[in-house]
Formats: sequence, C-alpha cells, structure tokens
Amino acid sequence: MPLHQVSGRSRLGLALSLLTVLLWGVLAVALKIVTQELDPFTVTWFRFTVAGLLLGIYLAIRQQLPTWQQLKTIPWQIFAIAVVGLSLNYILFLIGLGKTSANNAQVITQIAPVMMGIFSLIIFKEKYNYRQWIGVGILICGLILFSNEQVRSLVTTFDNYVWGNALLLLGAVVWAFYGIAQKQLLQTLPSSYIMLCIYLSAAILFTPAASPAKLFSLSGSHLAILIFCALNTLIAYGAFAAALEHWQASRVSVVLTLTPLVTLGASLALPNFIPQLLSPSPLSLLGWVGAIAVICGSVTISLSETKFKK
Repeated sequence: MPLHQVSGRSRLGLALSLLTVLLWGVLAVALKIVTQELDPFTVTWFRFTVAGLLLGIYLAIRQQLPTWQQLKTIPWQIFAIAVVGLSLNYILFLIGLGKTSANNAQVITQIAPVMMGIFSLIIFKEKYNYRQWIGVGILICGLILFSNEQVRSLVTTFDNYVWGNALLLLGAVVWAFYGIAQKQLLQTLPSSYIMLCIYLSAAILFTPAASPAKLFSLSGSHLAILIFCALNTLIAYGAFAAALEHWQASRVSVVLTLTPLVTLGASLALPNFIPQLLSPSPLSLLGWVGAIAVICGSVTISLSETKFKK
C-alpha cells in the first residue's frame, strides 16, 4: 500500500498543530470538572455524538457528504484501528484523569505524540537532522523537569496514583496507533470524511454503556462545560487531522508535546474565575524551567530544516 505524502504547506500544518495544542490543553481541565458530575462513558458518548452530528450537518449544508462509492475506498482494517484506538484513548484518559490531576495526566500522556513521532520515522521514512535530535534531547529534559512534582507525588502516594497513571499510559499507547492510522487513511479520503466516520462509529460503540438521562441532572455550568468538550472534540481533532495532511507526522507530534504547558496555564488561571469548580495547581521554579525547555525543544525540532525520503 502506498504511504501518505504531505502537501508541503508546513506553515499551515504548524498553525493547525498549535490550534490542536491549545484546545487539548484546555480540554483536560474541562474534563476534570465534568467528571465530577458525569461518568466517563456518558461523557465520551456525548462528545463523539455531538461532534459527529455537527460535522455531518456542516458537510450536508455544503453538499459535501461522502458517497457510498467514496466510503468503499476506505481500508477498513486501518479504519478499525483508528476507531478502536481513539475510543480507547478517550475512555482510558477520562478514567485515569479521575484518579490524578489534569497536569499529571497531560504530562504522562505526552508519551503518545513521542511514540507517534517514532512510528512516523519508521513507517513513513521521515528523518530528523542533528539539530532536531538536539531539540528532542532538550524536550525530554524539559519534560522530566516539568513533571518533577508529579513524579515525586507518585513516589510518596504511589497507591493512590498507580492505577490512574497505568490507564493514562495505556491510553497514550493506543492513541499513537490511532494517529498513525489516521495519517494513512488520508491516502484515500479527506480528513473531514474520515473524522465523520470515526466520530459516528465511536458514538455507536459507546451507546450501550452511556446514560443519556443523566444529562438532564447536570447543573447549568457543568452542562455548558460538557458542550464545550464536545465542540472541542470536533474542532481539535479536525485541526489535528488537517495538520497531518500538510505536515510530517513526526513534526506534528513534537508540537503536541506543548499541550501540558497549556494545561498548566489553564490550571493556574481558571481557579481565579471558577474557584467552586476547580482548585489551583501551583508549579515550582524547577517546573517552570522545564516548561521553558519543552518550548525550546519543540521550536528547535519544528523549525529546523530537514529532508524526507519519498
């Protein structure tokens, strides 16, 4: 099977990747609040259902819904990997998030874009030059420093965190498989068609475990945040899929490592506006040094010129 080739519009790919980072960074905090009132299966079902319906309506209005002939071109084995991978990632992340903090969850799940980047170097024959490998080293050191407080908390309260972090780690692994499958599916159909099929398929998978009636018991603030999570799903994954059309997966995956920094910023700022829903999550000086190192490493990898095998 021929491998997907990017369009070469690297600036657009970078912009879409940064939009994904912003939305995913805030999403972790929003989900932490929503799961105070709603179970993970219903939250996940709602996100997939709303995202699928809205995307379907948008494509219908523009008369761009995929035809059956187009859908028949999808390699269904790869599509199944994408659906199962993303579905498992969603539910494992939510369950793990309920047992840890938003900052901790985002740090641990950074193994997902790192693994996706490594898979891309192997499968899609993408290559890093020496400056980019230096950037990888800086990024890894930054993540270690950034997660210093979370790692220490895992050691001191291991019994309380181990199960949640194991689920987060597993969720990160299956997401890497989803990311690679998503990129390969772009070989056959546009990203909007692929995401529509994935959203609706995942919604069907979660329907038996969901409890839609619980939505009517939510407070106004929790319902608003849940709707934001659903819209976030639609826009963020649409931007991610489009970024893979224009930019190398290894570079997209590196930019995604900035997500914990957005989560940290949201965790610091939002408690000032909604203290009844979210507690503050302060960061030490060492953590800030790590955050800056993560940014520098990502910029080095993203902006360094490199050659790719065809």
